[in-house]
Amino acid sequence: MDLKPTEKKDRVHHEPQLSDKVHNDAQSFDYDHDAFLGAEEAKTFDQLTPEESKERLGKIVSKIDGDKDGFVTVDELKDWIKFAQKRWIYEDVERQWKGHDLNEDGLVSWEEYKNATYGYVLDDPDPDDGFNYKQMMVRDERRFKMADKDGDLIATKEEFTAFLHPEEYDYMKDIVVQETMEDIDKNADGFIDLEEYIGDMYRTGGNCASEEQL
Repeated sequence: MDLKPTEKKDRVHHEPQLSDKVHNDAQSFDYDHDAFLGAEEAKTFDQLTPEESKERLGKIVSKIDGDKDGFVTVDELKDWIKFAQKRWIYEDVERQWKGHDLNEDGLVSWEEYKNATYGYVLDDPDPDDGFNYKQMMVRDERRFKMADKDGDLIATKEEFTAFLHPEEYDYMKDIVVQETMEDIDKNADGFIDLEEYIGDMYRTGGNCASEEQL
């Protein structure tokens, strides 16, 4: 079997682009349209009639106007564009929040998260799929403690967001580096050698000689 790199992996965290369209207002406002609404939301607007679009935009503007003074300031617009850019993060947090705030007190404790995520596997020390869930739980607990700024093992929604998406928070960068190092350092010697680096950066695909001859 001939193993060869088939796909390069990018471990560098990039801010999502506001739009994949060309930013040239002399040609069109498509870029601004995506930046203001978010690329996915902009697609739905393209299907609306002018009257429906106007009504929807009116509702959005009321959300942007944080102080409800009837005007949208530059700062309010910046905050909205940032929200639209990272909407998928907030939606993911909201979805997971509902599944982990078991007592519905507006907070997620480590015990709640552990029970909701690992409760069914903790009772089975030897799962059928062979995956080391206990090791994964230890790693999650370490990250949870890092996200939990006041150290009470109870996360606010902001702390829970940092736990789920640590790459978005400066104070979580050390844990991102540590986890990345652990993922690549297969022999756990504290160093990343060339073979480990290449093995992580490139996924391999196998082709048997007999298959190539078919």
